[in-house]
Parts: sequence; C-alpha cells; structure tokens
Amino acid sequence: MPPPLLAEFYDRLPELRPGDDEELWAAGAQDALREFRSAVRDRYTEGTLQRVLASQDTRCRRAAALALGLVGGMDSNPAAAAALHDPDPVVQRFAADALWELWFRGGTADQTRRLREAAEDPDAPAARAEFDALIRQAPAFAEARNQRAIWFFRRGEFARAAEDCEAVLRLNPFHFGAAAGLGQCLAKLGKPRAAIRAYRTALDINPALEHLRDAIRALEKSLGRGGE
Repeated sequence: MPPPLLAEFYDRLPELRPGDDEELWAAGAQDALREFRSAVRDRYTEGTLQRVLASQDTRCRRAAALALGLVGGMDSNPAAAAALHDPDPVVQRFAADALWELWFRGGTADQTRRLREAAEDPDAPAARAEFDALIRQAPAFAEARNQRAIWFFRRGEFARAAEDCEAVLRLNPFHFGAAAGLGQCLAKLGKPRAAIRAYRTALDINPALEHLRDAIRALEKSLGRGGE
C-alpha cells in the first residue's frame, strides 16, 4: 500500500492541473511547499519516495515526484527519469522539474551553490571561469559541464558546446537537456542526421519534449531537399 500520509501532505497544496503555469503555481504555493518539504523530510526516506513513484495511486506518484525534486539527490535520477513516462501529465512535469534539481545537486552542497551562482552570473568571463574550476574539481559533476555547454552555445561556440553535451550524456545518460542541446549544436554545425539522432535520444528519455518533434520534421524536410 502506498504511504497514505504522503497523499495527505500533497492534498494540502493548491491543486496543479494539466495546462496550468507551473511557475505561477509554485510562486503562489511557496509557504505550502515549505511545509510539504518539511513534512516529507520528517517522515520519508529518499528510497521510500522512489518506491512510491511506482504506486497505483496517482496522487502518491505526484507527491513522490514533487518531493524528490525538493529533497532528493542523484540516487533518485533513474527513478525520476522513469517517471517521465508516467501516464499522468502532472507526474511527468514534476519528474522533469525534479531531475533538473537532482542534476544541480550532483556535487557537494558548496559545488551546487557555486554552480547555481555561476549559471545566473551576468559576468560571462567569471561564470566561465567558475564552470571550468568546478569541472576540474569535480569531473563527474555532469551539470557543471551542461551549464558550460549552454555558455558555449550562447556564444556561438557550437562545437565546444557539443563536446560538453556528449560528456554530460556519458556521465548522465538520463540528461534529456544535454541530448536536446546536442541536437541544437549539431543542427547549427550543419549535421542534420546527427542532430535528428540526438533529438530522438532526448525524446526517448522525455517524451513530453514535443517541440523536438517539429525540429526533427524540419531537419527531415531539409534532408529531402538535399541536405547532408
């Protein structure tokens, strides 16, 4: 039986319906989310939350996916990635958000703090220096490489961004963001077939990335006109 208290904790939150703006929902539910996180930490282990993701009860699965994003670590990466294929769209959304949180927690608490600050730093050279330092210090911290890939991409350094995306996927094969980013880089580099493969990898991990289907169709159309 799924833990009934978890569903009760979840039911105290404002309802999130499919199609709602999740950022607005979270902004309006900050106090309730803090209470939810505290209650979950007091009552549940991370392993239990992972198991609840396979519950027959949709509310429990939603609660577990949300909770892992708030309190989980990289040990929950496979379970949260599996939840991307849940039949319930709210579970899918919570799982996707949870994964980004888990990925940022892939280092120590200090490394996580530094990565978040660097990702938001408007000083581009300082941000790049911090990404490089984190990668040297923690070479298995995949999200540091992913954030550096984003940095490269925004500056038109698509080959270097692609290299980092490939490194991220070797470290974390569930990273749909890196797979999608790799597709974007390869498309910019004039490699449509490889870009299509990368986009399909991202969709295999996270089927909710519907915009990638449009990108694939556009690339396939370009190949039909004689693209390489």
